Amino acid sequence: MTTPTLATKYVFTITAKIGDVITAGETGIGVRRIIPIIGGEVTGALSGRVLPFGADFQTIRPNELIDLEAKYAFETDDGATIYVENKGIRFGPIELLQKLKRGEPVDPKLIYFRTVPKFETGHEKYRWLMEHIFVGSAARHADRVVIDVHQVV
Repeated sequence: MTTPTLATKYVFTITAKIGDVITAGETGIGVRRIIPIIGGEVTGALSGRVLPFGADFQTIRPNELIDLEAKYAFETDDGATIYVENKGIRFGPIELLQKLKRGEPVDPKLIYFRTVPKFETGHEKYRWLMEHIFVGSAARHADRVVIDVHQVV
């Protein structure tokens, strides 16, 4: 008997609109930043809207490796509320990461930005979101973060 082969399949895209960055300063392990999530949309196998609350809590380490932990929710077009906890990392050449910090455009292919979203819902139709592992490939833009969510099958 062999273990199952890992594969992924694209499921949906979350586009989270973001507000102004709040910086708590150097905490001893890096610079703590809080980025409000103020809305957005979900498209693909699921569709709906990102609710206007939540935030991405980041720690920027001295080597510019960014640890991310976002907590927010979205509502599907048929009325289900889905809570999201999305942990990940963003890393790339320091000059490009600094451009992103300033809100300047950077080709997303030049930045490693991957996440592991976990979902919670009481809506029976979407319970499958809690029964699978997902990974995300993400891109940071000045006013939004776009995450393509893939199911590990």
